[in-house]
Amino acid sequence: MIKRLRLASGLVLFAYVATHFLNHALGLISLPAAESGRDVFLFVWRGWIGTVALYGSFAIHIGLAFWSIFRRRTLRMHRWEWTQLVMGLAIPLLLIEHVVGTRLVHELFGTQDTYTYITLALWVWSPDKGIVQSTLLLIAWIHGCIGLHYWLRLRRWYSERAPWFLVAAVIVPVLGLLGFNQLGHEIELLVRNQLLMRDTVAALKLPTREQAAEMYRLIGGFRMGFVALIVLTLIARAVRLLVERARGLVRLTYPGGKMVTVTPGCTVLEASRFNGIPHASVCGGRGRCSTCRVRVGRGAEHLPPPAPDEQRVLQRVGAPPQVRLACQLRPTKPLEVIPLLPPTATPREAFARPDHTQGSDQIIAVLFADLRSFTQFAEKRLPYDVVFVLNRYFNAMGMAIAEAGGHLDKFIGDGVMALFGTGGDPANGARMALNAARNMALKLAELNETLKHELETPLRIGIGIHAGHAIIGEMGYERATTLTAIGDTVNTASRLESMTKEVKAQLVVSEAVAELGQIDLSAYPRHDLAIRGRVEMLAVRAIPDAAALPRLDALKKEKAAAPKRKEKESAPAPV
Repeated sequence: MIKRLRLASGLVLFAYVATHFLNHALGLISLPAAESGRDVFLFVWRGWIGTVALYGSFAIHIGLAFWSIFRRRTLRMHRWEWTQLVMGLAIPLLLIEHVVGTRLVHELFGTQDTYTYITLALWVWSPDKGIVQSTLLLIAWIHGCIGLHYWLRLRRWYSERAPWFLVAAVIVPVLGLLGFNQLGHEIELLVRNQLLMRDTVAALKLPTREQAAEMYRLIGGFRMGFVALIVLTLIARAVRLLVERARGLVRLTYPGGKMVTVTPGCTVLEASRFNGIPHASVCGGRGRCSTCRVRVGRGAEHLPPPAPDEQRVLQRVGAPPQVRLACQLRPTKPLEVIPLLPPTATPREAFARPDHTQGSDQIIAVLFADLRSFTQFAEKRLPYDVVFVLNRYFNAMGMAIAEAGGHLDKFIGDGVMALFGTGGDPANGARMALNAARNMALKLAELNETLKHELETPLRIGIGIHAGHAIIGEMGYERATTLTAIGDTVNTASRLESMTKEVKAQLVVSEAVAELGQIDLSAYPRHDLAIRGRVEMLAVRAIPDAAALPRLDALKKEKAAAPKRKEKESAPAPV
């Protein structure tokens, strides 16, 4: 509810600031145009619905800011959080004079707070206050833009449209300030006509000196009260921390044996920040992004189940049961935690990921490919030439794998590793792997034709493909994290690629791949190879030219399931 109230109130206040700037922008046309726009502006924001929405949102937003400060165990925050907090607290201190000088004097004394009145006050009579109020509008606008950005950045569509939002974020205040500047120049012409100026001022019904003095006392009292409220909130927060510390401390254990102690009720994310432990948190600990998620170990049995909001976010990213959000987890007993994402995590990690990226045992096809005699080629060439040829080769092989529907795992020197069937369709994964080998052979032939004047001898390649169980998941460190696979299947595929030299073939495919993908490779020589690390011999097919393979179509699931149905139908009925 607090998150929804903060968001809803923030959107109302942002809409108010945006329409304020747009109303100012009408000053670029003329003063009458700005006054006409003001009539619409006041109809929206001075009606009883607009008044309740505006001042209610303001009170809620400020109240939640104080509540956020009170609840924090540590004031260590990201720079953007500090910027937003300081700007948010500065707005009421700067805004009160404008509110009193417009809305309040209008309601109490009948002053006509038209654009003429506002521009005279802020451009002619007190230009220093005009600078302050223009700064206030910019602060409020930037504060709102920061909030919108960190809310919308968790939407998949936002990254593509972010440049347009940035353009709007710059254009709206620029047009508003230029419009106010134009109004100021028009009012300067009015001031030169003393007779017209006298009639204009009389029509505005300005407050008397005594009334103005009373208003300034009210402004000063509000500012002192607001500052006192900030101080009292900080004092209340300090008292709460002392009371909690008196109740005992909770020990948290991080990877590497690092231990910290925190007061009961402190979140794991706050514990990390308070003790200087880098911890990802794209949304600033608001329970939206999931990037602060941790794996809980010893002590997890003492934790309460996730609240509905936390559970919703965890389900969105497909987190397993032992994973929790650090910003929502408040341990009261000793607990072991392991942050799952690097401190440099981005909003990309906040989106739902396929289940297999979390770590799973699947049947997949693995392809290894390696250039033949490329070391000798590199020794005779300049570094620039080597890099140029390799990049052309990697581009061609990457396209060949992508066109077949595979996942390019990595480039290893001049070698390539690719995975097929990671989405849970091993039979078609085997067929995609053979299609990829065919594509690679064809594209290598095209590359040799393109580079025939650069190469003394054509580039040659060896490819090995094997299928079986493998553990797949996203592995690595910080930005060097990718979907990869480990296990005997991967090692065997690498050995098969090496053995292409022994059997004098461009492609070596295990019989396991042919059986899995229902592919007839009986036309090619069969070999029983001894694979290092395996007790049994491995049956393989040696294919001299992978480009000669026919293109394989994907198996339909109904057909793939047909043999199982026949077995079931022919099986004796249970007694």
